[in-house]
This record gives sequence, C-alpha cells and structure tokens, in this order.
Amino acid sequence: MPATRTARDRARAELTREIKEEARRQLAEAGGAGLSLRAVARELGMVSSALYRYFPSRDHLLTALIIDAYDAIGAAAEAADDHRFAPRQRWLDIWAATRAWARAHPHEYALIYGSPIPGYQAPQDTVMPAARVAMALVHVIRSAHVTPPPAPPLPAELRAQATTLLGALGNDLTPDLITRMLISWTQLFGMISFELNGQYVGSVDPADSFFAYTTGQMADFVGL
Repeated sequence: MPATRTARDRARAELTREIKEEARRQLAEAGGAGLSLRAVARELGMVSSALYRYFPSRDHLLTALIIDAYDAIGAAAEAADDHRFAPRQRWLDIWAATRAWARAHPHEYALIYGSPIPGYQAPQDTVMPAARVAMALVHVIRSAHVTPPPAPPLPAELRAQATTLLGALGNDLTPDLITRMLISWTQLFGMISFELNGQYVGSVDPADSFFAYTTGQMADFVGL
C-alpha cells in the first residue's frame, strides 16, 4: 500500500508539473489575464473536471505560477550570493543574477512584476516568496559595516512606515537604512521592467553598462 501511494503521488506531481508548464506556455501567448483552465485541460487532453482536482480555479493555478516565479527569481538571487566575497561584490552579483533570470524568463517576470490581472487578488501565500530577492540584499547589508552617505532626514510619515516595516522584518537595521534599501530595490526592478518593456530603446539600449553603473551607484547609496 505505501508503494502504491508513492506511485500515485509521483503521478500527481508529474501531472501538476505538466499543467504548470502548459499554463506557462499560455502566459507567453495570452498573459495572465488570458489564462484558461479549459484551454490548459484541452491542450493536455484532459477533461476540465479532472484538472479541477489539481487546481480548483484559475486563481489557484495563477497563485501556484506566481509562487513558482517568485521562488525561482529568489533562488537565482540567493544562489549568486557567495559569502566568500566582500559584501559589495555580493550585492553586485545578486543584482546581476536577478536581471539575468528576468531576461531569461520574461513572461514569468511579467506575471509577478507586470500589470495586475483583473479580478485576481494575490493571497498571503505569495508574500514570503515575493520577499526573497529583497531579503537576500538585506542579508548582505546586515553582514557589512555600511556607511551610507549623508541624506536629508526622513519625513515623519516615511519614518513611521519604515519603523513598521522593520518591526515586521525583525531585523536590526535603522529606518534610514531600510528606506535606502527600498529605494534600491525599486530601482532594481524598475530598471529590469524598463528593459524588458523596451523603454530604454533609443537611450541606453543595450542596457548592460547602464545596469552595471546603477548597480554600483545603489551600492554606494546603501553604504557598501
């Protein structure tokens, strides 16, 4: 009986993988808003009712794909973080790996950092996977003795928001430093999104030099 259950589990895992692969293919053609369980089932030669046993709704399938994408880009960032290197080099490597993953998986990147999907509300399950790249950068900062350059004091509202965020993260950074981290994190994904959406055409295309230069500037900004 245990062997039978194991075989059944393997079969279920394999079909789940095939469903996700077909869904990702549809993402490339129609985007998240165009994803259809019926179309996925049809391409796999399944009846819709059978697919519903794996993903009860389109939103359940979208959530699985979103978590997979966040985990994949997060894993790429974490794998690039070689603790044998100095913190600044680790920062540069994480930024480069994040961009490389996005360029290699543009449709999955668009699913997590593109336009919101009408009618879809991401559940709490996506929060931790979504934070993996940011947390990889936070770990670099925490391992370093950073000395950020002078900057104007934070407005009261922003300081309160940063303090709340620090409480949720449970780390020992300052409100000023976590705000700089937020600015740099926004810059990272803003640059990637601009590049993938062709916003740099006619200015800094290809964006390799601009990306590398800005990565260093943001390292300076956080004090590395």
